[in-house]
Amino acid sequence: MPITSSCGVCGFGEAKYKCPACLTRSCSLLCVKKHKEESACSGVRNKSAFLKLSQFDEMTLLSDYRFLEDTGRFAGGAQRDNLIRAHVRYTPNRVKNLLVNARKMNITLRTLPITFTKSKENSSIFNSREKMFLWHLKIVFPQSGTEFSQERVRDTLSLEQILMPYIHPTESDPIIRQKLKRYVCTPIEDVGVFMKEEGRKANSVRYHQLDLQKSLRDNLRYKILIEYPLLHVVLSDHWKDFAVEEPAAPGNAEHASEDLTLCSPHCPLATFTATQPSPESLSPREKGLKRELRDEELEEGEIADSEDEGEMEENIGTMIIKTCDEDAKSKDRHHCMKEDATTVDHSASARASTETDDASL
Repeated sequence: MPITSSCGVCGFGEAKYKCPACLTRSCSLLCVKKHKEESACSGVRNKSAFLKLSQFDEMTLLSDYRFLEDTGRFAGGAQRDNLIRAHVRYTPNRVKNLLVNARKMNITLRTLPITFTKSKENSSIFNSREKMFLWHLKIVFPQSGTEFSQERVRDTLSLEQILMPYIHPTESDPIIRQKLKRYVCTPIEDVGVFMKEEGRKANSVRYHQLDLQKSLRDNLRYKILIEYPLLHVVLSDHWKDFAVEEPAAPGNAEHASEDLTLCSPHCPLATFTATQPSPESLSPREKGLKRELRDEELEEGEIADSEDEGEMEENIGTMIIKTCDEDAKSKDRHHCMKEDATTVDHSASARASTETDDASL
């Protein structure tokens, strides 16, 4: 007689079924349901689980073959999905209108595929009659841990006018005013608005500090937007947490060129300019200085950003200027020693000729 096993759930009935996932035996549908509820078992076999070669049979081979077919079908379906490929195949007229008019106003607007949440949220439009944007705006208040979304914001409004419905002591909504109590009690001069600078590396995040008195359109000029503006309203105590990229001072290059003119004309590094030379044009000495400075400034695994590279180049220029000065001083000292030796030779020869004349007399 064949050996039978008892039900692994109730323990009384004869086992008739086996769970594909955990191989638990059961005797009836009631026991199967009870097993899934108690053990939270899905009842689905793990098709990618390890299986010993001794247990490999024709059914396992057939199951693996169907698993590979399902994987290929899923990957092919994703490539043919109209919703995913819609952004590649065409761009809606509303988005085209936004891109064209943003370019005219010197705003770099970038859009995302329509499956992205930020693209679905974006309700920005361009009013062709009044020639202005009606932006979808997201405002984040990090010191209160809240954020608000506002639709159809006119780009002719100043940032202060946009913030007044949130942080005005009397005219703002009472519920919002309670959430933003720290901002309401702070003078408007101590409130700053920042917008993240897009297109930078993850280890060098920078922000644009916007002007509260200027309009939203003026603040967005010459900046990159992804779908819509995202503004961070920050109190003055936390401005240091939002690093702002300082613009390069126009006088730095002039001062650098003036300092470089102090180098000796005989110095081989006197041709170095304030601008970054190409690697091919660098002399071996300059390459060595640059390599030493980079090894000192950067730690292991650190990536230099644009600001660090600018400071590095200034330090390289300073080191080269110092090297030029030292070379000039050493060459001037050597030149003076040569002149002293020549003077001594001339005086010795003159003394010898005088003694000869005296002896002849």
